[in-house]
Amino acid sequence: MVTVEKAIIAKIDKDGKHFEILVDPELAYDLKENKSVSIGRMLAINQILTDSKKGLKASPADIEKAFHTQDVETIAPIIVKEGDIQLTTDFRRRKVEEKKKQIITLISRNAVDPRTKIPHPPERILNAMDEARVNIDPFRSAESQLNEIVKGIKNVLPISFEEVDITAEIPAKYSAKVYGVMKEFGSFQEQWSGDKLILRIKLPAAMKESFFRRINGLTEGSARVY
Repeated sequence: MVTVEKAIIAKIDKDGKHFEILVDPELAYDLKENKSVSIGRMLAINQILTDSKKGLKASPADIEKAFHTQDVETIAPIIVKEGDIQLTTDFRRRKVEEKKKQIITLISRNAVDPRTKIPHPPERILNAMDEARVNIDPFRSAESQLNEIVKGIKNVLPISFEEVDITAEIPAKYSAKVYGVMKEFGSFQEQWSGDKLILRIKLPAAMKESFFRRINGLTEGSARVY
């Protein structure tokens, strides 16, 4: 368990009320990226607060109304995943650099110079990203940012990807959740067929497996993706 001194604030506004928890930055970041973590170890204190700096606790009635439970270990993942976590400047910078390296690896392994059909070396890709001043989001997966990063560097580096067309059939009860995630991967087409949402998207081949995993995870394996 992280100490209060080393913890950071995770916060959310819900039903007109403000809620905060104190969390381990590494574990909260991993949870935000949909990794499995120990909620008990992530929490510095087992309390829901309204102002962690002043030590003000949220009222049980407000907690119950907003989250339909008062169990802190049930509420904490909601605050971290749906709310904001206040990363320190150094921590954010380190995570951005880690994400940048992952994106560069994806590009160097899966993209080529269309003139020579030869992959670009990582250093050339890094220089292009710096020159184009692309923005890296530390909270999004490398795969979900790939499309926009490639678009950003195309003006300074000739680059092409093999692309694949993907169709996902989503049961209606998962449609809102999946719809939000689809926006991370770029533009797509949608239509309803009975009680299923049909989504079609074109992606770099490098993103295919990641996309499948994300959709299947969100739909508990009930989606049909092809």
